Parts: sequence; C-alpha cells; structure tokens
Amino acid sequence: MDNLCCFSSANSQLAGGRSSGGKGRSHQGPAKYGFTLVKGKANHPMEDYHVAKFMQLRKGELGLFAIYDGHSGDDVATYLQKHLFSNILKEEDFWTDPLNSILQAYERTDQAILSHTPDLGQGGSTAVTAILINGRKLWIANVGDSRAVLSKRGKAIQMSIDHEPHTERGSIENKGGFVTKMPGDVARVNGQLAVSRAFGDKNLKSHLRSDPDVRTIDVDGDTDLLILASDGLWKVMSNQEAVDIAKKVKDPQKASKQLAIEALTRESKDDISCIVVRFKG
Repeated sequence: MDNLCCFSSANSQLAGGRSSGGKGRSHQGPAKYGFTLVKGKANHPMEDYHVAKFMQLRKGELGLFAIYDGHSGDDVATYLQKHLFSNILKEEDFWTDPLNSILQAYERTDQAILSHTPDLGQGGSTAVTAILINGRKLWIANVGDSRAVLSKRGKAIQMSIDHEPHTERGSIENKGGFVTKMPGDVARVNGQLAVSRAFGDKNLKSHLRSDPDVRTIDVDGDTDLLILASDGLWKVMSNQEAVDIAKKVKDPQKASKQLAIEALTRESKDDISCIVVRFKG
C-alpha cells in the first residue's frame, strides 16, 4: 500500500501542469523514444530543455536526442536547443568524421554563446547529446553532469562522464580557479558552479572547459535502450536502477515517466528531464 500511495502522489504531481512529455519513432527501423520533463521544487522557472526527434536526410536517418540543464537562467539551454544539433550537422565532414564534427560544433557553439549578446553567456548549461545514425551507430557527447546510460542485455553502461569540480580540480587550478566544498554542499568552482564544464558561464569561463567527452558504440541485437537524463534523476538513482525500471516498461514514454515518478518519490528537488530510446520492440 505504501508504494501505491507514493506512486499516486507523485503521479498527481506529474499531472499538475508542471510536466510535459511525448513520444516518436523511427521511419526506418524499430527504434522509438519517449520523454518526460518535470519542474523541480526550486523557486525558479524550469531550466531543463530537450530535443528528441528522427530526421530523414539524403544520406540516411538521424535520431537526435539531448538534455540541456540550464543554470542561472534558461537562456543558454534554449540557445542550445535551437542551435547545437544544427551546428553539428552543418559541419562538412559530419557523415565521414562525426567525432571531429561534434568537437568542432561544441566549441563553435560555446563561442557563439559567449559573443552573441552581453547577456546570453552570463548563465550556463550542461549538455548531453546522442546521435543515432541509420539505427546502427550511436554517438554520445556531454559537457557537465547530465548523463547517458546504455543498456546491453539489461546491464547498465555509462556512456558519458560527469564533469564535477572535484574530479577536474587540476584543470580548474591550472586555469587560475579554485574548488571549494562547504559542509553539506557539493564541490563548486570558485564557490559558485557545481560542474567543471559547461556552455556559457561567461564570468567563470576562464576557469572552465566546454569541450565534450565523446563516445561511440554500435547498436546491435544486445542493445536494449538508452537513457538520457539531467542530474535531477541521477542524484537519487544509480545507472542500474534506472535501467531496471525502464526495461520493465515497453512504451518508452511511459518508461521515462516512470523514471521521473521514481525520482520524485525519492525526493529529488531538482528539475527532472528524461529521454528513453528503445532500440527494439
């Protein structure tokens, strides 16, 4: 009964106008996706944004999926939602050299944010992006602490790296910054930012990196699903717990909603954004 009660309470929160969701599917293969975004309990507007879609292009089909977790406002996250994937696809060598195209586009997008207007770069955003090429090749890139987790035969494989100040202290200090950790708080760059890499953050940029970690993997018969989510999910749930929950629900939109409900039940206070891509029926 207790579990049912918690589920009902959290579900009513999702239905209360503070959440959104949707779904879609590949035109060429069995892959399908669903997403859920829930505003957290912090006293500021929703700062998470996402992309989830399939595109038909001359050279094939692309699945484009991303979570952008903004901070100090949502300007940078909304800019990324509009521009980051298009900047990647504009790179001349995208189809022959996706790695270099992703690296170049991330750098150019950050430079555009910093120089675009006096105000745009003051806030910042993390990013985790996934590009599925013709249903067979998956490219994951990330800056910050939003995370991508793949399931192969039910085993969780983390496909991104959480860029946290304590793990990149050397890079921050080499750039003239410092890392602080107050009791009861997380480590922060210059006492302010809880990630060591981000887009924007003009006032801290001299101490931060914005280059992504990039990984690629072949999608094969053992590949079950991919989860992209902001840290509002990962603060309260392990990779394997998330995979175990998502695998039980065949509809990826319902799976993403179930993950958000579970994060709320575990008292996550942050915005929660989650995309589930299921590679087979």
